[in-house]
Amino acid sequence: MKKYFLGIDNGGTVAKAALFDEKGMEVGVASETIPFTSAGGGWAERDMHSMWKANCRIIKKVLRDSVIAPQKIAGIGCTGHGKGLYLWGKNDTPVYPGIVSTDTRAWEYPLRWQKDGTAARVYVKTFQKILACQPVSLLAWFRDHNPDILSRVRWIFEAKDFVRYMLTGEAAAEITDYSGSGLMNIRDGCFDIGLLKEYGIAECMGALPPLVKSAELAGRISKKAAMATGLVEGTPVAGGMFDIDACAVASGVIDPENICVVAGTWSINEYVSRFPVTDGSVMMNSLFCLPEYFLIEESSPTSAGNYEWFIHFFLEKEKAEATASGLSVFEVADRMAAQIAPEECDLLFLPFLFGSNYNPEARAGFLGFSAAHTRAHMIRAVLEGIAFSHKTHLEKLVTSRRNLMQREAPPQGIPPNPEPEINEKRTVVRLTGGAAKSRLWVQIFADVFQMPIETVISSEPGALGAAIAAAVACGEYRDLREAAGYMVHLADRFDPDTGKSDIYEHKYSLYRDMTGSLDQTWSGFKR
Repeated sequence: MKKYFLGIDNGGTVAKAALFDEKGMEVGVASETIPFTSAGGGWAERDMHSMWKANCRIIKKVLRDSVIAPQKIAGIGCTGHGKGLYLWGKNDTPVYPGIVSTDTRAWEYPLRWQKDGTAARVYVKTFQKILACQPVSLLAWFRDHNPDILSRVRWIFEAKDFVRYMLTGEAAAEITDYSGSGLMNIRDGCFDIGLLKEYGIAECMGALPPLVKSAELAGRISKKAAMATGLVEGTPVAGGMFDIDACAVASGVIDPENICVVAGTWSINEYVSRFPVTDGSVMMNSLFCLPEYFLIEESSPTSAGNYEWFIHFFLEKEKAEATASGLSVFEVADRMAAQIAPEECDLLFLPFLFGSNYNPEARAGFLGFSAAHTRAHMIRAVLEGIAFSHKTHLEKLVTSRRNLMQREAPPQGIPPNPEPEINEKRTVVRLTGGAAKSRLWVQIFADVFQMPIETVISSEPGALGAAIAAAVACGEYRDLREAAGYMVHLADRFDPDTGKSDIYEHKYSLYRDMTGSLDQTWSGFKR
């Protein structure tokens, strides 16, 4: 009997369920927007009951639309946005709305910990910079602003771990997600009461679920979940993985050779390595879903979410045109941007609507407007500005990877596995996320990066990565590497136009100058 694997992906704005066969071919997808409320002070919250009900609906829909009997589903995997916070109560119900990864209410805590030395002390165990959206910052915020919430918490979940709990009734903390939370000692691969004491949240230690690996069996579909979703009771559920790991696996980035870029709500830029980067030059190290590797990450909420916002607020006319012509508004916007050559667009866009990779107080904006600029110029500026923001991350990654290859010994406490030699001339960027659906935008990325870019044959790479984990957990494949070899398929390759190198280098230099020169002005804006 042919087997199928279900991947469930709960991102910052949309929940998706995608069904794949054992060769990774997508046979059905269902999705639903999960709204979140944005209040003053950078809050971004969603109702957890509504989130679970949306997941039930999309699971039912993908089963119905694909006409695949639930009995043929051999395994299920979950993925989702990292960071943020989903608190489950001792009374077996959420004690607070889910907090998504664009929430910035706790922005003061990383700055405070940087100044008082906490950040430096915890770094020797976490190997990551502290972010406002990480659970450690949010838990400290609750301690100071709403301590009653913490007293009622039974489990501290990340997004996909909450969904898996609802599917199985078993609480588990999957390592790739929690190793990016600030709560975990990734040097030793465990939760660490010493870390929590440094943050002043030691009372949260008992609410951290047992750790589980990505491709490990983490439970089975419960009777209650089977009734709610249409799945078969007892179906195996894998630990799953952080969506940045899922996209890397679904892109075939399972060794140090290539780089994975995810242009979605967040700008995610990453490679895998046998060693963590411990000199502070990158944003984050976390445990990768392949046990022998770390995931080296540079990220910020500065990617395609900015483009969606722009289209929503500024392209009403184009939306109507798209509907009338049977196109998506993104296709119409692409056509408009393609009419403007890169050298003809001297408008810059800073993609800092939801946060920044420069300054936690930075704001978004267009720079260089003149009366000659049109909406087409604005669209191209947004596409280019997001690519420029990704490039600032990519440059740090390339430098750190080069330094790792020159290292004579691993950091203290890290096993001495040799870092393989990498031929940088063969390195390609595997691009996923919303940007990968636009050929124009992928070419802009290639031209800005001046590196070849490859895309994959999957409309839902996050869900595919989760399904790959499920295929391993239920025994279809020996490990993630073998599963990816069968289930990942590359699509198109975009080589950079070397004739545009000087044009984009000039524009990128101007982008860097502008972001740097505005550093001292952001504090004047009301948060």
